[in-house]
Amino acid sequence: MKSISVAVALPAWTWTREPHKKFLYASYASSLSIRDSTKCRRLIDSPWYKRHFEDKFKLTGDQNQKQRFENNKTGYRIATSVGGALTGDGGDIICIDDPHNVVDTDSSTVREGVLEWWDQAMQTRLNDPRTGAFVIIMQRVHENDLTGHILANEMGEEWDHLCLPARYEIGHPTHTRSSLGFTDPRTAEGDLLWPNRIDERTLSNLERSLGTYAAAGQLQQRPAPKGGGILKSSWWVPWEEEDLPEIEYVLQSYDTAFESKESSSFSARTTWGVFKHKGYDCAIVLEAWYDKVSYPDLRRMAQEAYDEWEPDAVLIEKKASGQSLLQDLRMAGIPVLAYSPDRDKEARAHASSALLEDGRIFFPSSRKWAKDLIDICAAFPAHPNDDIVDTCTQAWLRLRKGWFVGHSEDPEDDDFIDTKRMTLYG
Repeated sequence: MKSISVAVALPAWTWTREPHKKFLYASYASSLSIRDSTKCRRLIDSPWYKRHFEDKFKLTGDQNQKQRFENNKTGYRIATSVGGALTGDGGDIICIDDPHNVVDTDSSTVREGVLEWWDQAMQTRLNDPRTGAFVIIMQRVHENDLTGHILANEMGEEWDHLCLPARYEIGHPTHTRSSLGFTDPRTAEGDLLWPNRIDERTLSNLERSLGTYAAAGQLQQRPAPKGGGILKSSWWVPWEEEDLPEIEYVLQSYDTAFESKESSSFSARTTWGVFKHKGYDCAIVLEAWYDKVSYPDLRRMAQEAYDEWEPDAVLIEKKASGQSLLQDLRMAGIPVLAYSPDRDKEARAHASSALLEDGRIFFPSSRKWAKDLIDICAAFPAHPNDDIVDTCTQAWLRLRKGWFVGHSEDPEDDDFIDTKRMTLYG
């Protein structure tokens, strides 16, 4: 219905009032864009439409194709694809309908290619930026999809955001703007969007067939399950006191990137303090940091973070600039540990989630950065910043293996912990 309303009906309706308007449409595949262009042209050619609006304009014979058709009042409708050639044409109204192919959303290269096309190719295509309009129609497929990109960078007063989850959630969405004149009539948690078309049974079957993550994005327009998927936000335990607990052991964890250019990954760090709570070994996140920085800046910041927190060990994933950081910090006398993952990111998250689910991972409840960290972890693997999630999961795996489950008595063992001197060797 989104595509029928905007890609099929909108040009036909607009031309009854302003036949000079020029429309430009793009989808992730040209076949989809041409499909709706054909439907629009058939509507305009229909006897019903001609009976009511034939005096407003006529389609021209020399430009009346599936991909492009024009009228005798200078209006046109062009269909193209994301990344397709635009041959210099612009539009008074530019519509992007499904810019992402759901199949390709796990590919950061493909996803970022769409964002680059939007930023560099489409921003200058409005015939008159003062009076023109962009319309984007899509399902949420990733935290950093085109909608997420725009909401994060360009929301302001320039965009209206209409979000229609299949099941009503109190407090979601948070960005629907009133200037569209729409208020969701639903008030009860779980109310269906269109029960006459998609009833409870149909929607439940869809949710099961799509799976948790796809259903959250495509049905609820929230690219991570409510409360999180693998690393649920409800599992984190708030530390309500202003003073931190008595820390017995401090572990710093790094995930580093190759370089600082905008398209590169983040370098990230979290610092953890181990303490006793109700007879159990627990950990609390003491600080979190991530940024896109050059290696000299990363090296300097790592030294500063070590000086500030004086961790008993610094855990660094042995990849990218992490190998250089390992060598440099070791030469500086810092107790570093190399981490070489033997499984992918999601598998590590699953393996480490037991500590979180068991209520042994705490966060300072008064710190906004800690709540932001929880939100990022909850959105994993749909969140673009999975680097800081890696710092959490590798720290938890290390603590689970070398601290919480018991300590080796062999100093040559990579997991040996001298509990008297609080030094982790490896």
